[in-house]
Amino acid sequence: MNETSGEQLYAAAVGMIHASQRAELALSPELTIIACNEGYSSLQGVPGDTLIGKPIRQVFREDAAVELLLTSLESVLSLRRPHQVTAPVPTPVAGSPARRSPRSVCMTNIPVLDADGAVRWIVHSLDAASDSDDRSATAAALEAAEARLRSILQTVPDAMIIIDDHGRIESLSTTAEQLFGYSLAEIAGDNVSRLMPSPDREQHDAYLRRYLSTGERRIIGIGRIVVGQRKDGTTFPMHLTVGELRSGERHYFTGFIRDLTAQQLTEARLKELQLEVTHMSRYTALGEMASTLAHEINQPLTAISNYLRGSQRLLDKIETESTPMLREALGKAADQALRAGHIIRRLREFVARGESDRRVENLAKLVEDASALGLVGAHEGGITVTYRLDPRAGFVLADRIQIQQVLVNLIRNAIEVMLEVPAERRLEISTAALAGDFAEISISDTGLGLAPEVASHLFQPFVTTKPKGIGLGLSISRTIVEAHGGRIWVEDRPGGGTIFRFTLRRAEVEEADNAG
Repeated sequence: MNETSGEQLYAAAVGMIHASQRAELALSPELTIIACNEGYSSLQGVPGDTLIGKPIRQVFREDAAVELLLTSLESVLSLRRPHQVTAPVPTPVAGSPARRSPRSVCMTNIPVLDADGAVRWIVHSLDAASDSDDRSATAAALEAAEARLRSILQTVPDAMIIIDDHGRIESLSTTAEQLFGYSLAEIAGDNVSRLMPSPDREQHDAYLRRYLSTGERRIIGIGRIVVGQRKDGTTFPMHLTVGELRSGERHYFTGFIRDLTAQQLTEARLKELQLEVTHMSRYTALGEMASTLAHEINQPLTAISNYLRGSQRLLDKIETESTPMLREALGKAADQALRAGHIIRRLREFVARGESDRRVENLAKLVEDASALGLVGAHEGGITVTYRLDPRAGFVLADRIQIQQVLVNLIRNAIEVMLEVPAERRLEISTAALAGDFAEISISDTGLGLAPEVASHLFQPFVTTKPKGIGLGLSISRTIVEAHGGRIWVEDRPGGGTIFRFTLRRAEVEEADNAG
């Protein structure tokens, strides 16, 4: 049983003790009182809060009744089974037990086991011992235990299933009924494999028989991720933790189930987003480098072509036997240089034009998706993140992946800078509607700031402040923003740090409605 499930079950059980009409205590494995209801405190004539936190031997006087009680409790701890004993009511050290009967009572001690089979706590109950009672004290105790279990099953937040040693379903919590789509009346007595898809459905009984015969634990007390099947046949991922309960010679198993559907969908979406942004980042980086190389290489190619044409004109003034051959060779070389320059120009035009897929996008959603990826590790680095999103800057016309790439790059840069600062680390992401048709996005950090000589050419290719950076991230961001019709710049943050700002064109409400 995971820690959260254990706490939930503990809180529910203690709540049942306080709600019980019987005289009851809850004891820890060290035999310290951890809960006491009004019936017990009234019977003993002692306020319940004066008993909580004290060991049994400090609460009651040492007499035969207490020794019988301790012997019963030790039996429960060692055998992990319910135990009953008839004895006088234990006498408290303090208080005036005015309502305490001199007759003997039936003391029932029931263990509550953890997922690993150890006793988590003991429920100690007092019932009047009467020969004229139509039911035995044992039957009454079992009935009360069943009522208590039903109440727990109705209130525990996690889905909970109880099966017997043949795999037959005994009980379902309300949450489990909602999760699987079955009511207890529909499925009680059926094999729990009904809630599993193949091949687990066919193999479950063999797993159960192997554990009962060998005692080898493969899932009990450990927990693992498995697949469940609902009534409508759909399957879903779930985390299953199994605990064991022994009653006499029989075994019962309790399964705590947590639906992982939403968690796995979120993880899959983040992974998909990361792959998309990584792909676009590589594509844009390649395009930026191609554009830069095209510009630089085209100049020497033009110079080569000019020199070759000049050499041809000089050869026109020289008449030798080899002049025609040299003139032809120089002409072909000049033609190839011009051809290479034409290819480079076409490549540069293609990169500059790009393949942007601009649509009407919700700006707040863009920021949210990019933050989910860019802020990985921020909490561990002691970075506080705040958002100020202007509802007026609702929609923008943008290529979602490219703008998310810009946001992720700026966020990651801010995080890396702040990790080098021992002082306060605070990141603020904000949006604002500007006058006209633009929205502004700001990424503010409390890092060391930028030196003026670096800030002036920070967005140029191959300029970086990182020891291992290649200086393309901000250059790519500038290319993307400018291709969207906006601009990007950097400012000093008042009090220290840096603010990166960029703008995008806002979309009209009618455009957003049509896009939706």
